[in-house]
Amino acid sequence: MNPGRFITLEGGEGVGKSTQVKALAAALRARGLDVIETREPGGSPGAEAIRSLLLHDHRWPPEAEALLFAAARADHVAVTIRPALAHGTWVVCDRFVDSSIAYQGGAGGLGFDAIRALHAFGSGGFRPDRVLLLELPRAEAHRRAGDRDQGAADLIGGRAVDYHRRVTEAYRRLVEEAPDRYCVVDASGSAEEVTARLFAAIEDLL
Repeated sequence: MNPGRFITLEGGEGVGKSTQVKALAAALRARGLDVIETREPGGSPGAEAIRSLLLHDHRWPPEAEALLFAAARADHVAVTIRPALAHGTWVVCDRFVDSSIAYQGGAGGLGFDAIRALHAFGSGGFRPDRVLLLELPRAEAHRRAGDRDQGAADLIGGRAVDYHRRVTEAYRRLVEEAPDRYCVVDASGSAEEVTARLFAAIEDLL
């Protein structure tokens, strides 16, 4: 049995992660691979229940928010991701621990190390085979995010512009600290062009 691979798409609001998760998964299936698409927070029954608490029901203090994300991720890893990989299935995920590091650790002020410690405890420090970080100029990302249905914005996505600026800065710090862990992908141009770049960034794993 060929090993499954765990691929995550990361980035701030408006860079097109959700669209590209579906497109990349379809491209992998066209190569004859068994693929599941998943997301964070969510991806398992327990994690989906926590997702509703995090994104729609209540404004949590930063520490509680980080704990809820870590709890959702622990369930997601145990119930969905690890079993799929063990069966040779590829997993393409919209966000993973790097989002928590950038959002709660960086923009939220809790620090990178605090989020990594929660991940080490909750999910054994489990890491993707490849992290694809989608990047756009801030003005373009803001425009794309603004084109969405504003009534659909969640409690985190709808935060102030300055918060999302700090998220972008946190992602850049992560890349500077460990460039070998991240593959930065230009998210400009057509959706098809971006998918082709993403596929090229993981082709060595096939």
